[in-house]
Parts: sequence; C-alpha cells; structure tokens
Amino acid sequence: MSVITAERALKEFEPLIGQWRLEAIPPGGEPWPGQAWADIEWHDSGAHVIERSTVEMPEAPNGVSIMGCDAANGTYYRLHSDDRGVCRVYEMSLGGGEWRLWREGLPFPQRFVARFEDEGNTIAGQWEKSEDGTHFETDFELIYRKIT
Repeated sequence: MSVITAERALKEFEPLIGQWRLEAIPPGGEPWPGQAWADIEWHDSGAHVIERSTVEMPEAPNGVSIMGCDAANGTYYRLHSDDRGVCRVYEMSLGGGEWRLWREGLPFPQRFVARFEDEGNTIAGQWEKSEDGTHFETDFELIYRKIT
C-alpha cells in the first residue's frame, strides 16, 4: 500500500495557482456583463490554497474559498463562502487535466467539472445544479483565463 504524503497531495493544487479572469455564461445566453477575477494562492501555512473572487455585477457574489486535503486518504475539500451569506463544503478532485467539485444531497446538490486547456492557461468548466439530487442541468459555464 502506498502512502500519500502531504507534499505529494498538495502538488495537485499547483495548476490552480495564479490570477485569473473569469467569464460566466448561462445556458444559451451571452457572457455575463462586467468583469470578474479570481486570485488563487497558497495560504501562508503552505497547507491550504485560498481563492478570492471579485465580480463587478450586483447579482453575482464575491467569494472566498479555502481548499485543502486530507493527506492520509487523498481526499480534497473546498470550503466556500460569499457575499450572500452562503457557506458550502464541496468534495474536490484534481488531476489528469480535470478539476471537479461536488456536493451531494438536498437542499442543493451541485457539481463543477472543468478541464485544463491551452497548456494550463485556461480552465473551462460548467456548474450544474439539481432539484432532486439525481437529474442535473447546466447552471452556467465558467471559464478561468490565466492573467499571471
């Protein structure tokens, strides 16, 4: 049995680190107006990653997420909060050119599936939601484009 070290588990976060311009597109619609950014950086501890997002659109919230892992079993998590007072916990996976987030169970099952493209300079994905926890539909596409 191979042991997963914290150092090895945390290396999976490297493709996320940077400043990103965000673009959100509803199903069949035009990109949301205004600018949006995300800064994803290592926490001072070196054991967590922090994402801070800013959106210049009143209907969309600014948010903060803390990502980390349980190195003993290789499980990744993302703790999210935003301006609306929303606080959510997502399970997460990174690797093989994909980034996935998900939360199961009512009242709000949700998932995000994204691929790293353009040599890691673009993360193209979509958020999906479900009313019943079984049938998912696209909520919106979300594209990260690396600035630095």
